[in-house]
Amino acid sequence: MDRILNIQELTVSFDGFKALNDLNFSLDRGELRVVIGPNGAGKTTFLDVITGKVKPTRGFVQFKDRNLRNLSEDQISRMGIGRKFQTPRIYQKLTVRQNIELAVNPHKSLFGTLLGKKSPTSQRQVADLLGVVGLEPKADITAELLSHGEKQRLEIGMLVAQSPELLLVDEPVAGLTDEETEEVGQLLLNLSADHSIIVIEHDMEFVRQLSAGLGSQQNRVTVLHEGHVLCEGSMAEVQKDPQVIAVYLGSEEQH
Repeated sequence: MDRILNIQELTVSFDGFKALNDLNFSLDRGELRVVIGPNGAGKTTFLDVITGKVKPTRGFVQFKDRNLRNLSEDQISRMGIGRKFQTPRIYQKLTVRQNIELAVNPHKSLFGTLLGKKSPTSQRQVADLLGVVGLEPKADITAELLSHGEKQRLEIGMLVAQSPELLLVDEPVAGLTDEETEEVGQLLLNLSADHSIIVIEHDMEFVRQLSAGLGSQQNRVTVLHEGHVLCEGSMAEVQKDPQVIAVYLGSEEQH
């Protein structure tokens, strides 16, 4: 497989505390990988380093064979890495359609995008994205009226509008209902046909949903613990690993 992300011996220290400790990780182009781990495992720092928000103390991150160490967050974003944070970052007072329009035209001003003439290409792209995230029926209501799950799908759509090759998605189903969780999961599975995706998650039912949707071909899960990779494999393999059970799944496995 063609490798899109390669991380070697990644270490990040904050005042002597190693948030990441000799972490090795790779992702193939077109792969959807779920990264799990207990609080304090280093999951957020892991994403921070990939996006350039935090610089490594040691080791390196390569995206498409280019070392990201000396690049700014903006430069890394323009290379094709998009990040979705846990809390949706959308324009609450604008309509769903307007939010997508702004994402489709990132170099235009707010007023230029909303009041200017829309090209047929831009209109088609907006319509397509509304379809992808399943929000066509609510395209012309303000985003503040959406449910939490719909806001999550809207922000994912805004991220996809920027055509990133690698999507980093941080805990997308926190606080969602079971139905909303399933909808977000299906959206990510659909997007995995055209994007490489890393999903950070705590919800094990959601992880199982993604793994089942991917099938045996591409359902690798990575478990982080104390800043390094504890275990990596299929969901079935991870659930049976004694170390994982001890540090993360123990309470669940006892039910």
